[in-house]
Amino acid sequence: MELVELSPAALRALADGDLAAAQAAAPVPLTPYLAGAECRWVWRIRAEQVVADPASARWVTRVVRDPERELTVGRAGFHGPPDASGMVEVGYSIDPAHRRQGYARAALRALLAWAADEPAVTTVRASVAPANVASRDLVLGAGFVVVGEQIDEEDGLEIVHEVPAGARLR
Repeated sequence: MELVELSPAALRALADGDLAAAQAAAPVPLTPYLAGAECRWVWRIRAEQVVADPASARWVTRVVRDPERELTVGRAGFHGPPDASGMVEVGYSIDPAHRRQGYARAALRALLAWAADEPAVTTVRASVAPANVASRDLVLGAGFVVVGEQIDEEDGLEIVHEVPAGARLR
């Protein structure tokens, strides 16, 4: 499993729902899911973010790719570079056609490894909607612990989980 960085042009095209333009700017094949309604809002945020802060491009949402099967299966990354306290927040979503096959676990494992290799990162956060049982179970199984709640403008109530950087998915 690999996380493939997208160019600002690909991010913008996905934000616009323009799969053809995104594909032309991407290094790997993309899928309709990535340009669909479930993902567009994330690409919109990330496209604007990398324009405002080009250095954040290496941290933000990427494409999740299974190189063995030559499949693009979803998206995963951080919300941005580490904040002043060293915290990064993970985000991931797997195409419904590829869920329950271990891709979210593999993506989270890759994100945790990435965070562990970054000296500026001390804490990894995951904010999960209470109804998202699969994601909750995934982060709890990875050693995250509940540290609070927050209200997200897009998603409403979320349970905030954290784990120290350097933790490895069990």
